[in-house]
Amino acid sequence: MADAPAPEATPKPVVPSPAAPPKPAAKPVAPPPASGPASPTKPSRKLTMTDKVNLQAFAWFESRFKLRHYAQGLRNFFYRINMQFPVSHTERYKLRIIWYWYPLYTLGSLALLSFVIATITGIILGFYYVPSTNTIGITCHGETTSEAWKSIGCKIYSVPFGFMMRQLHFWSAMVMVAAVFLHMVRVFFTQAYKKPRELNWLIGVGLLVFTLGLGYTGYLLPWSQLSYWAGTIGLKMALATPPPAVGDWVAGLVFGGSSLGQDTLTRMYLLHVFLLPIITYTLIGLHIFIVWIQGIAEPH
Repeated sequence: MADAPAPEATPKPVVPSPAAPPKPAAKPVAPPPASGPASPTKPSRKLTMTDKVNLQAFAWFESRFKLRHYAQGLRNFFYRINMQFPVSHTERYKLRIIWYWYPLYTLGSLALLSFVIATITGIILGFYYVPSTNTIGITCHGETTSEAWKSIGCKIYSVPFGFMMRQLHFWSAMVMVAAVFLHMVRVFFTQAYKKPRELNWLIGVGLLVFTLGLGYTGYLLPWSQLSYWAGTIGLKMALATPPPAVGDWVAGLVFGGSSLGQDTLTRMYLLHVFLLPIITYTLIGLHIFIVWIQGIAEPH
């Protein structure tokens, strides 16, 4: 019996090998620069004696206090805070200013200028002022008066430009009170106290209170009839503070007791010359710094 023919083998499908990725084209080589005459180097400026002194002073401070380290930290802190607030007019137009040409937007600057003038003239008046209520043997234009009034109401007029210094001090204080009040009114009606300027609004309210305090304490320093009765009104208001124990404590702290006298004038002098100006200038600096960071709120 003949063998049956073997079945033909089925050919296997040919799987194409994956194509190799194409090689990246070679980058064109830039032609060598054309040879030409070398450009002359700019001669370095010779350091002057002032430059050398400034560099030595900066190197001395830098080696001891690391000024550049702190300056960089303050710069980063400023930028980090500045990015958290909406873009203001000064930032949109790249203006680093803290004032506007609008008349109502110059009231803050007017108040600051008035305060600076009052400070300078007050320092000059302080050389001649005597904070004393003594009236024994003290006369002014033939009338018995206190030593405080004689020093600021009589003697000051015999000093060169004394009358001008006193009037500048008086009117600059009046202008400051009016400018601060109108500045607060402008901020309120333009709604510039809203987010993110709530803190600066509260600082402005504090500045208004301290401005009134400066005006009141300065009003009592001449110790004239107007000063005495203005102090009497303030003393009665302090004594009327409820409860009575608190009123007595406030009157004793601010006016030196339940009646006006030398202790009252001493306290007014301390408040007007030392305490209130330091607090006011500190708050003004903080107020302007926040305005510098946030920018001025534009009218809508």
